[in-house]
Amino acid sequence: FSGVCLAKWESDYNTQATNYNPGDKSTDYGIFQINSRYWCNDGKTPGAVNACGVSCKALLQDDISQAVACAKRVVKDPQGIRAWVGWRNHCENKDVSSYIKGCKV
Repeated sequence: FSGVCLAKWESDYNTQATNYNPGDKSTDYGIFQINSRYWCNDGKTPGAVNACGVSCKALLQDDISQAVACAKRVVKDPQGIRAWVGWRNHCENKDVSSYIKGCKV
């Protein structure tokens, strides 16, 4: 699953990671660094859309099922997985099999 590469480069596998973007006053949340302007509701981002219909706090849990579901929703958008800079810079068009080596998946 290429999402493991994405998680490595977006958050270094940290489910608690948050990064504030002062330009648009949004925050990226969780293992996939999902943005509060478009995808989740943190109650403080101006003009937020919440396309995943989830609270941003839910994306910070050790149980990553809601984060995975939201990431799958992001990928359905026209930009797809390329919405993530970490993907474009480190995973796209690369052999990502090393990220799951030994996982029996």
